[in-house]
Amino acid sequence: MTLDRPTPPDPYDVLPPVPGFTLTSTDVQDGVQMPVEFAHPAVGGQNLSPQLAWSGFPAETRSFAVTCYDPDAPTGSGFWHWVLVNVPASVTELPRGAGSTSSAGLPGAFSVRNDYGESTYGGSAPPAGDRPHRYVFAVHALDVEKLDVTPDTSAAAVGFNLTFHTLARAVIRPTYQVQG
Repeated sequence: MTLDRPTPPDPYDVLPPVPGFTLTSTDVQDGVQMPVEFAHPAVGGQNLSPQLAWSGFPAETRSFAVTCYDPDAPTGSGFWHWVLVNVPASVTELPRGAGSTSSAGLPGAFSVRNDYGESTYGGSAPPAGDRPHRYVFAVHALDVEKLDVTPDTSAAAVGFNLTFHTLARAVIRPTYQVQG
């Protein structure tokens, strides 16, 4: 069964515009179906976060946040898969699987709970037969060393804070669809 509903806007189309920089991955590509290992175990995946690397961000960047959001989830509010904050400004790459721990192995960094209720990366798991979902991986270059949030802060509240501290943003949007 395919759910019949309009395609929601990209989340960054409705926020104040900011400059961009470059985000690349050896694991996922913009507009291309992600390999199954990056999906949730509920749909046969391994729940691995993809490798991500970024460059060209503003010199005044003091930290980064890395997020993954599915605007196509049939929830009315999308679905947060990963929200990693307080990534040091010296870090410009996360290896495959970095999201398996709450800190991604980075001192001072931590993940807030995703919409699975876990403080890690949670892989894609759209309803079987639904249209391809977009997974918006974003790296936010921030004007502060640390966001004033805790591991118990909601992903939406982190997003609110990001709006006011983002100097620039880099985005890659792979897709995922469960056949069925």
